[in-house]
Amino acid sequence: MRFQGSMVAIVTPMKDGAVDLRALGELVEWQLAEGTDGIVPCGTTGEGVTLTAKERADVIRTVVERVRGRAAVIAGAGSNATHECVEAVKLAKELKADAALVVTPYYNKPTQEGLFRHYQAIWEAARFPVVAYNVPSRTSGDLLPDTVARLAKTGAIVGIKEATANMDRQVQLVEKVGRDAIVYLSGDDFTVLPYVACGGHGVISVVANIAPAAMKALTAAALRGDHAKALEQQVAMADLNRAMFLETNPGPVKAAVALLGRAGPEIRLPLAPVSDATLVKVREAMVRFGLLKQA
Repeated sequence: MRFQGSMVAIVTPMKDGAVDLRALGELVEWQLAEGTDGIVPCGTTGEGVTLTAKERADVIRTVVERVRGRAAVIAGAGSNATHECVEAVKLAKELKADAALVVTPYYNKPTQEGLFRHYQAIWEAARFPVVAYNVPSRTSGDLLPDTVARLAKTGAIVGIKEATANMDRQVQLVEKVGRDAIVYLSGDDFTVLPYVACGGHGVISVVANIAPAAMKALTAAALRGDHAKALEQQVAMADLNRAMFLETNPGPVKAAVALLGRAGPEIRLPLAPVSDATLVKVREAMVRFGLLKQA
């Protein structure tokens, strides 16, 4: 149960087309100082799919070296080819991350049996903790509770990041897998409180890139059963959460990190910088939440 609490799906800062490892290291230090429980590099928000193999290694290595055991590191290692996933998970293991985050294969649209064999093959080849990542809106596939239960039983996964925003799905997972058999992490900033109330152990968050202390407070309140405090915080963050998804993630959050002066706004194609109209709305949401002063 080390993988619980408020974890940040950290952005990958870029400068002049290259990964900015100095800025990344500073972001990690800030996250730790703000109380973040885990750092998740090279995920969707970290633009893992458009990083080269060397860049992914550099990013994971930088995060691990900066964290120095002070928080969990779950390294993104997803691909739509199982053999590539195996190599990525082995790399995460070699670089001394604590676990690998492996998204369900996108584009291929495997069956549930294919998904089971995919994660099972990764476990058998790498023997390293894997957190499955289920995000049907991006992958066109859905890792169903019965399959999660099979994987948990064989030990192929130690947890799941569930980004369906469906609380009935989370109840089904607890029903079929067990409350503490694996770690359940919300993939949606909008649902931290209800997700934890339905058996979740925390969140892998986008908005924590700009409001880490606030997300930590929300998650901690939910986990200790202080639902009134957690609800107050969830509502307070709702406007900011919406702003981070006005365009495809991580466009808005990279713009927001840049507005804080913590890294540049560069984003790698095929994603493009947010529009001027979106940037205005992101800035306004940050002002309302108290992250920026009114211009």
